[in-house]
Amino acid sequence: DMRVLDLCCGQGRHSLELARRGFREVLGIDRSAYLVRLARRRAKKLELPVRFREGDARQIRIHEACFDAVIMMGNSFGYFESADDDARVLVTVKRALRSGGKLLLDLADGEWLRQHFEPRSWEWIGKTHFVCRERSLSADSSRLISREVVVDGENGVIADQFYAERLYSRAGIIELLERCGFLEVEIHTEYATQSERNQDLGMMARRIFVTAKAPEREQKTRPSQVPFPEVTVLLGDPRLPDTVKKGGQFNPEDLETVARLKAALSELTAYQFSYVDEHASMLPALRQRPPKFVLNLCDEGYANKAELELHLPAYLDIIGVPYSGSHPTCLALCYNKSFVRAVAQSLDVPVPAETYLAPDDMAGTIASVLPALIKPAQGDGSIGITRTAVVETPDEALHHIEYLRQLLPGSPILVQEFLGGTEFSVGIIGNPGVGYQVLPILEVDYSGLPADLPRILSYESKWVPESPYWNTIQYRSCTADESVQRLLTDYAKRLFERLECRDYARFDFRMSVDSDEVKLLDVNANPGWCWDGKLAMMASFAGYRYAEMLRMIIETAQARIIAKRPNG
Repeated sequence: DMRVLDLCCGQGRHSLELARRGFREVLGIDRSAYLVRLARRRAKKLELPVRFREGDARQIRIHEACFDAVIMMGNSFGYFESADDDARVLVTVKRALRSGGKLLLDLADGEWLRQHFEPRSWEWIGKTHFVCRERSLSADSSRLISREVVVDGENGVIADQFYAERLYSRAGIIELLERCGFLEVEIHTEYATQSERNQDLGMMARRIFVTAKAPEREQKTRPSQVPFPEVTVLLGDPRLPDTVKKGGQFNPEDLETVARLKAALSELTAYQFSYVDEHASMLPALRQRPPKFVLNLCDEGYANKAELELHLPAYLDIIGVPYSGSHPTCLALCYNKSFVRAVAQSLDVPVPAETYLAPDDMAGTIASVLPALIKPAQGDGSIGITRTAVVETPDEALHHIEYLRQLLPGSPILVQEFLGGTEFSVGIIGNPGVGYQVLPILEVDYSGLPADLPRILSYESKWVPESPYWNTIQYRSCTADESVQRLLTDYAKRLFERLECRDYARFDFRMSVDSDEVKLLDVNANPGWCWDGKLAMMASFAGYRYAEMLRMIIETAQARIIAKRPNG
């Protein structure tokens, strides 16, 4: 009946073995999305009731005192660069354990390894692959640094990686555990591992097993679990012009959207909400009466200018106010689609063929990528992406380029390969290391759109109710096969982490007509939060009501803020 946490579980070999032996409450957590997916597949195949989650061992998002035991097996302790991070892991473990709960550490015998590590070795792993290893001690002899080169006998090098592990002596690990508050620390019998292949065992050659007990918890009335119950919501200003919206101003539909937001937030009784939407007085008010926490839903940008969206979080950073959503650098990167493209290419995320036109470039120099989608290189809300944005001929291309230059003077333009296949959106709520959830993938259904209109999510589909785009485009849960959905999820996670998105984000992809390859269209940090937007739809596919989606965003942001504090 014990609840067991397998921390840094890798592919789940220990978690699954515990389940085989009858443990019914086992959770595995690892930072590697690939290993977690592999562990889940193995658990499903073996029909074993083990749950697996992504998370950083230094700041896992779990309730206090919810485990009877925590195990860290197979040399998974000590890989962080700083010894302080090892202490953070142990403090996190102590918080997760009930009174008197047990910790088991399985780690290398540091004293033995300092004297006996092999500087160079190699071995076959399977019939076609072998691995070469080089090892050396760090300058202060506190860590063993290893390089592994994995070679395919026919295709050459397939991996070349470095890692380092802190070498703990028996006395050193006891001192660390006791300093972190653990009791009854005990070193168990040394184990010398035997290799069935008679090959290099490296860090696994000589083991020490350590157990320790969590201290008794004080019995006291706990304060509210909500870190910041007072929430100030920042919104666009309905008094000011807004060039993105229909007619350049807030419309009844926009006011209805804000009313639905307020109604949904009123359901979250653990919080008290106040609203700020008058931008003329916003900055002085924030400085004079700094909020405890800001729910930043001002995706219109300061003064309803999309290019100033990053300035509000920058101002909040300056005055020291914590807030939801992405930081200024992330918003600046995602605002410029050519920057996002460069980041995606560096991560091996496919992107459409594209030509970048600077404001002073001659349109006659555009590359031949017809049919093409022509759109602004910067901006939000699909501004400039109209029914004439998909072009088949050079004349059509020149016409739409001229239209964009009149609409958005001085703005660069992208002439992009038009992908006419299935379109997807991937939504993420959460943060790497603290815990995050990929929502069910959304698929765009263009089948009801009149045949003479290009299959795109145009400006009209978002802002013009009388347009045929408004009611004919439908959305559904993804029907693509599992391999495509895994690829979309993997691409979205890579981009989320590299662009340093926070709390929630949306990633749009599309296939070409003649290929199953998915390519990135756009990254939306701080995406639309409205009740009928894509993120809310994806949340509904997972069974979350609108108010629950908003609660998840708030909880995610507040958990991130608390986790980053020294004593978080």
